[in-house]
Amino acid sequence: MPVTISRLYDSPTDAQRAVARLEAAGVPHSDVSIVANNSDSWFSSDKTVDRDRDGVDDRAEGASKGAGLGAGVGGAAGLLAGLGLLAIPGLGPVVAAGWLAATAVGAAAGAATGGIVGALTQAGVSEDDAHSYAEGVRRGGTLVSARVGDADRARLDELLNESAVNLRDRRAAWQKTGWKSFDASSKPFGADEVRKERQLYGVPG
Repeated sequence: MPVTISRLYDSPTDAQRAVARLEAAGVPHSDVSIVANNSDSWFSSDKTVDRDRDGVDDRAEGASKGAGLGAGVGGAAGLLAGLGLLAIPGLGPVVAAGWLAATAVGAAAGAATGGIVGALTQAGVSEDDAHSYAEGVRRGGTLVSARVGDADRARLDELLNESAVNLRDRRAAWQKTGWKSFDASSKPFGADEVRKERQLYGVPG
């Protein structure tokens, strides 16, 4: 029976590498999804993304490094090739591709808990984790989710752990400031707020 595994990343590049690792491990790109905060406009369909300033488009770089870890399936030819801009309630402008984003947008009109939380819980993610993943994206993070076979879960979980946020620790840090749960009606973080949030955790940008 399929299960959903998810991780939050502070860096879009780390998340893209995780997507590429999953695809290289044999997970079909139709079973992988990525939702990334874009309040600082790091992604545009008509410009190069080079946050680490090495002269290489980070989207292609992330895909090639991830694919090199497995069977050589290029992420640029898979899910990452379909990245596009859309809006999800409470998150503002996001860069997304895959089944979770499609479900979130479709659920947005009717889901009382908000499109992204509703989509995650529908996929089997616990409500606490769903709220935390959604809040993580709202605050500048990138969410990667995959539908995988139960027998493959442990192996693929391990692939996602590299550079991932410790969700429990991050949730505890937010709760210390009074945060309780993701609110789809709240104002999305702007570029300055995302920058300050990232600085709290030593994330460049």
